[in-house]
Amino acid sequence: MGDSSFNLPPGFRFFPTDEELVVHFLHRKALLLPCHPDVIPDLDLYPYDPWDLDGKAMAEGRKWYFYSRRTQSRVTESGYWQSIGVEEPIFSSSGQRIGMKKYCAFYIGEPSEGVKTNWIMQEYRLMDSSSTSRSSKRRNSKIDYSKWVVCLVYEKGDNDHDEGTELSCLDEVFLSMDDLDEISLPN
Repeated sequence: MGDSSFNLPPGFRFFPTDEELVVHFLHRKALLLPCHPDVIPDLDLYPYDPWDLDGKAMAEGRKWYFYSRRTQSRVTESGYWQSIGVEEPIFSSSGQRIGMKKYCAFYIGEPSEGVKTNWIMQEYRLMDSSSTSRSSKRRNSKIDYSKWVVCLVYEKGDNDHDEGTELSCLDEVFLSMDDLDEISLPN
């Protein structure tokens, strides 16, 4: 499951926007509707440390996507996830608020005594008012499908670049030269 190309045609990448994650994936999951392509797996996040997600979640480069149940317990074997900052609203292209995004950082150790790591999780959830009549009718069933979230986990590095800002080979050569005095230019 860690292969980023499963269920996707050759040459395609999985690079959804926040709106697409909420509307085309999470909303459909909450409504029990099929999702095409069906590439995001269900995963109970909390037994797994973030470095164990490869092969269990949908991988796209160094990012992992999966559905999980919304829960208060965020403890894993090696540490815990803690919210950082405030939740951000997610808007549709028409300006309607459709969901919320919460950032969490992974800490190694016991809660309140842990050491912060570079692992970040973005947890996407539907607005409480987005619970549909179809999912609310299922409240009597074992599982309340309106409590699903989509998670995006990645390790933030010191040398992270924005998407699409790759250096050319020539740029890399020039940046690897650490002393410009060694370059002699013609007169």
